Amino acid sequence: MSAWRQAAQAQQARRLEQHLLRTPSVLAGPQQVETQINGQSVINFSSNDYLGWAGDPQMAEWLNQGGRQHGVGSGASHWVVGHNQAHEALENSIKQWLGVESVALFATGYLANLAAISALGADCAVHQDRLNHASLLQAGQLCASSRRFAHGDVQQLTQRLASATTRCLVVSDGVFSMDGDVAPVQALVQACEQHDALLMIDDAHGFGVLGDAGRGCTQGLAVPLVMGTLGKAIGAGGAFVAGDADYVEWIRQGAKPYTYTTALSPALAFVASRAIERLQNEPEHQAKLSANIAYFTGACQQAGIELLPSNSAVQACVLGDNQRALRISSQLRQQGLWVAAIRPPTVPQGTARLRIALSAAHHKTHLDTLVERLAQCLGKS
Repeated sequence: MSAWRQAAQAQQARRLEQHLLRTPSVLAGPQQVETQINGQSVINFSSNDYLGWAGDPQMAEWLNQGGRQHGVGSGASHWVVGHNQAHEALENSIKQWLGVESVALFATGYLANLAAISALGADCAVHQDRLNHASLLQAGQLCASSRRFAHGDVQQLTQRLASATTRCLVVSDGVFSMDGDVAPVQALVQACEQHDALLMIDDAHGFGVLGDAGRGCTQGLAVPLVMGTLGKAIGAGGAFVAGDADYVEWIRQGAKPYTYTTALSPALAFVASRAIERLQNEPEHQAKLSANIAYFTGACQQAGIELLPSNSAVQACVLGDNQRALRISSQLRQQGLWVAAIRPPTVPQGTARLRIALSAAHHKTHLDTLVERLAQCLGKS
């Protein structure tokens, strides 16, 4: 047996022993709350489709329309011949929606973060929240210097900025994707302004959920750069970096993930533009999601289920042990509830959890069923 095959098999064996082996799940049909996964009918509490639009027939109609008008593939990078009228319209929609000067589009949020941080942080010091998304942390590894400050600890960050001898880039999630809490954005803005640092917020899980018309946790705050995805609450696909024109153009001109990759599908860009308009014109979807969040957290409190503090669509029930998290996730699945068990390295060691993702498409009966059965499973574990 070759050394490579031995190493591959040993790695798999270690993951299995530590209850860290991941296996894919197959969804039948479009993304919906009531669906089939791996051939089983379930209520889905694991999707980032926060407004319930990913499988909405209206979105499919827009996709067909966008494909007919602009084609499916973009064919090239934005700098060659891949920048379509649909991309231009989407950039303008985002600028109007968020009230920013400039927007750069990307195929995924991961690429957007790699692009922004690698371009801006090439010759400066990068400071990141310890619980930032993996894409942000990996992007920091491409920079000259990258350090993590304690989660939400603006005082520690301020001390580091005060002693810095070079330009500093500060990066934080807006809504933290595994805990559901919101960064102290206003305090981050003040610290960065005081010490002439540049701030970027990744609000992938805040856009469409928080703020007026889903403008996220940075609404009304002087944040120079924000990253948002279009495949979560917006229900389409792709991502963007938006903000001050000087900084967005720096990223556009200097980021390899922008220059050397094929542009986002113009059909998806068309859908995303329509969805952003819908978000502003139909506030009832965001209102329903907010009501579901309040109802679920209140019901969990009454049932004695401990959740991490969160007013976002991400609700975390920390169980600690990997095996326990997998066991309770499996028990819920057997009862027709799909709730993901999240384990290291996605979360820190000893903090394995159930990550519950709420949607505007959930009914109160769905939420009641989850609370009841979750309480039962926790009591038996």
